[in-house]
Amino acid sequence: MSIAGAFVAEAFVAEAFVAEAFVAGAFMLPHPPLIVPDVGRGEEKKIEDTVCAYREAAKRIGEIKPETIVLISPHQTMYADYFHISPGKKAEGDLGQFRAGGVKTEVWYDTEFVEKLCRLADIRGLPAGTMGEREKKLDHGTMVPLYFVEQYWKEYRLVRIGLSGLPLIRHYELGQCIQRAAEALDRKTVLIGSGDLSHRLKEDGPYGYREEGPAYDRRIMDVMGRAAFGELLEFSEDFCEKAGECGHRSFTMMAGALDRIRVEAEVLSYEGPFGVGYGICCFAPCGGDPGRNFGEQHEEKERKEMRERRAKEDAYVGLARKTIEEYIRSGKRIEAPEGLPEEMYGRKAGVFVSIKEDGRLRGCIGTVCGVQSCVAEEIIENAVSASTRDPRFSPIEPEELDRLVISVDVLGDMERISSPEELDVKKYGVVVTKGYKRGLLLPDLDGVNTVEEQIAIAKDKAGIGTGEEVELERFEVIRHY
Repeated sequence: MSIAGAFVAEAFVAEAFVAEAFVAGAFMLPHPPLIVPDVGRGEEKKIEDTVCAYREAAKRIGEIKPETIVLISPHQTMYADYFHISPGKKAEGDLGQFRAGGVKTEVWYDTEFVEKLCRLADIRGLPAGTMGEREKKLDHGTMVPLYFVEQYWKEYRLVRIGLSGLPLIRHYELGQCIQRAAEALDRKTVLIGSGDLSHRLKEDGPYGYREEGPAYDRRIMDVMGRAAFGELLEFSEDFCEKAGECGHRSFTMMAGALDRIRVEAEVLSYEGPFGVGYGICCFAPCGGDPGRNFGEQHEEKERKEMRERRAKEDAYVGLARKTIEEYIRSGKRIEAPEGLPEEMYGRKAGVFVSIKEDGRLRGCIGTVCGVQSCVAEEIIENAVSASTRDPRFSPIEPEELDRLVISVDVLGDMERISSPEELDVKKYGVVVTKGYKRGLLLPDLDGVNTVEEQIAIAKDKAGIGTGEEVELERFEVIRHY
C-alpha cells in the first residue's frame, strides 16, 4: 500500500467505527493519597465510604481483566495547547512525597496503543503526542488508582495521558480517538478518569469555601450518575475555575471514549469531609447507541448558535470579523469599507477587540486613546493585533475562524479618581499607573466581581506590586457584540 493509501485507510478506521465493547469499562476515580493506609495512617477511616467504593471499583476492573488501562491524570505533564502521552516502555513511581516511599508501582506502557492513538489524533487534527515529557516518574493521580487496581489485577499495560488547556470538546475528541485505537487494536480496554471534585467545599479546606464548590459537586455527580455526558461540555470554564475542581477534563476525555455507546452508570460514593469532593462512578458498556454522539451534538449546537450570533452582529463587530478573516486567510489588511455608520469614520477613540473560542479568551488587544484616524481604522488595526500579536496566544489559524466569538469595546474619556470607592466593576473600566507602568482592565468581565479584584488584575498586567500605591482613572465603554 502507498503512503497516501495508508493514510486513507487510517482515516477510514478513525471515522468508520462501530461502537462495541472494545472499551470494556470506565471509572471515575479520585486520587487523595490519604486513602492509601501508609499515607493516611488512620485518617482514611474518615472517608471509609470512599475507600470501600474504591475497592469495589478496583474489584470490577479486576473482573474485566483489561489488556490495557488508559489512565487520564490531571497531575501528569500538562500543556496549554498540547496533550502529553507518556512515552517509553515503562515507568515507576512511589508515594515518597506523602511520607510513604515504600508504596511503589512499576508499569509497562502499551507502546502499540500509544502509537496508534498518536496517529489517530494527528488525523483528527488534535495536538497530542509523546514529546515534551517533564517527569517520567508516575504522578499521584496515577499512583493512587493503580494502588487499588493492582490488588485485583496486574496483567495490564498502561497508557497515561495528561490534560491540556484546550477546550472541553477537544478533550472529548481525544477520548473518541482512544475508543477507536482500542477498536483498531482489538484491545480489551478500561478507562480511568482520575480526578478530585471541588477543593472549595469548606472554609478550613485547602482553598477555602466558594458557593460554586458544592454547586459543582452536586451538578457533576448528577451528570455522571445519569451518564449524561453531553452536559459535561456545558460546564463553563469560569464556573469550573471558581469551583476549584481538578478532574473535569479527565471525566470529559473518558466520556469521549464512550461516544455512541450505551452505558449502565452507577454512583458508588460521594464524600467531602476535608473540603475536597471525592466521587466514584462506574460505567459498564452495553451496546452501541448512535444517539449518544454527544460530541457531534455539541458541535452542531455551537454552529447553530454561531450562525445566530453572526446574524446579529453590528457594524463594529462585523468589521472586526471581516478584518480577522481576511488577514488570517491571506495576510492582507483590509481598508475601511464604505457603508459603515458615520460615527465610525468621524470619531477617534480607544478600541479593544476581544476574541474568544469555545468560551476561552483567544486574544485581546486595544488602545487606551485613539491612535488611528478614526474608530473604523482603530478596529481594523486592533483586530489584526488581537488575532496575531497577543503575546499570550499563538496566532489564530484558519480552521478556527468559524468558532470565534468577537466583541468590540469603544472607550470613553479617561477620568481621574481619588478612591476605589468611585469605581463600579460593571460600569467602569480602570487604569492603574505607577511611574511608567500602566495597566488597564475593561469593565463587566466574567469572573471579575469586585473592585479589589479589578484593581489587582490591572496591577498584575502592569507589573505593579499588589501593595503599591497607584494613580487611578476610570472610563466607560460601549460594548458591541
